[in-house]
Amino acid sequence: MFYRPEAGHGLPHNPFNAIVAPRPIGWISTRGTQGDNLAPYSFFNAVAYVPPQVMFASTGKKGDRHGTKDSVAQIIETGVFCVNIATGNLRDAVNASSAPLPAGSSEFDAAGIGSTPCTTIDCLRVAGAAAALECRMTQIVPLAGEANFAVFGAVTGVHLRDDCVVDGRFDPRAAGGWIARLGYKDYAAVHDIFEMERPA
Repeated sequence: MFYRPEAGHGLPHNPFNAIVAPRPIGWISTRGTQGDNLAPYSFFNAVAYVPPQVMFASTGKKGDRHGTKDSVAQIIETGVFCVNIATGNLRDAVNASSAPLPAGSSEFDAAGIGSTPCTTIDCLRVAGAAAALECRMTQIVPLAGEANFAVFGAVTGVHLRDDCVVDGRFDPRAAGGWIARLGYKDYAAVHDIFEMERPA
């Protein structure tokens, strides 16, 4: 099978999201003039070591935000955001926080998700997250298409849950393992880990 995206694929569901998978989920918390927000994004990854940097992409828009979604709108206002790492023990909360609530409604409150203040930025983070990365936005890049944006940030603070540091290494299996997006309605939890040495 071959198709050109602009011509359509002819399948019941778009295969693109399932092809580029698994994708880590950045559970992005922000604070703006309308309050606190929390939303999962599966177009997310780390992009640099020194200084540590991450990115996530937001696609689509809401009617009560000007050409984007709550997360991007609030990052434009404040210049900060927090990436909470999504794990199996919080998968229902991650999913619940994806509900299309009106701007100004807190997903923390609506989904009963515990929160605590960040240390280096004015923002909430998920209290039970295995890890959280406090970030200062470095740039927002408009992408091709309507309301597509890539948000880049430098990490200013790192929180690790004590039970997820095992023998000096971050290992969130105590929190149900990392969860990843596979496309469609499918997700995966990472439990089976193996090591390989890179060639010298």
